[in-house]
Amino acid sequence: MGKQMTSILKNKAQELYNRYPEKFTDKYEENKVKVRETGLFDYSKTDRNIVAGYITRLKTEEEKE
Repeated sequence: MGKQMTSILKNKAQELYNRYPEKFTDKYEENKVKVRETGLFDYSKTDRNIVAGYITRLKTEEEKE
């Protein structure tokens, strides 16, 4: 069993993705940098990585459809 993402982080990730869909890609490393660059939310390193990972997941699911 691993840690589960909290709904707060998922909501923040969804908000960022909806606000800047063209900014994010399907590459996790690029999304980590872009989440930090937005500066909209003050994240710890762990939270920022979770948000970037969730955005990457959203982007890849969108491309599959």
